[in-house]
Amino acid sequence: MNLSNMIAQMIMEMIDDDGFTEIQRNEMAQMLGCVPSQINYVISSRFTPEHGYIVESRRGGGGYIRISRAVSDKSVALMAVINEIGDILDEKTCKAHIYNLHYQKLIDPDTAKLMSFALSDNSFKHLGNENREKTRASVFRQMLLALTR
Repeated sequence: MNLSNMIAQMIMEMIDDDGFTEIQRNEMAQMLGCVPSQINYVISSRFTPEHGYIVESRRGGGGYIRISRAVSDKSVALMAVINEIGDILDEKTCKAHIYNLHYQKLIDPDTAKLMSFALSDNSFKHLGNENREKTRASVFRQMLLALTR
């Protein structure tokens, strides 16, 4: 397991206990034998609002970074993803959305699996790249709208 995955896994395990965690970047970096900027990178790339997290920080000697799971009802969370999709959607971003919806328990495992297969590049291989991404965005939006009803 690479260092970024290890850091992310460690933070996720800390969050799972209470729904939030407070970390001190320097202490965590020292414990893992990495530079503090590696911790920043993982937090800024994997613990974003799009991934269902809220990150707050307090600077200074006793500073900390507080990471918590964003809590909202299902239709609000689904509408946030719908509004974020835009006109085009690549497969990697789409799968990240599906993973996050499943992780937040907004969709069940079977729905996540079905969506992943239906929205894969393979499903749209007869379309050119631009049309593939436009079609994927449209279909994913419609799937999510159906879940809000």
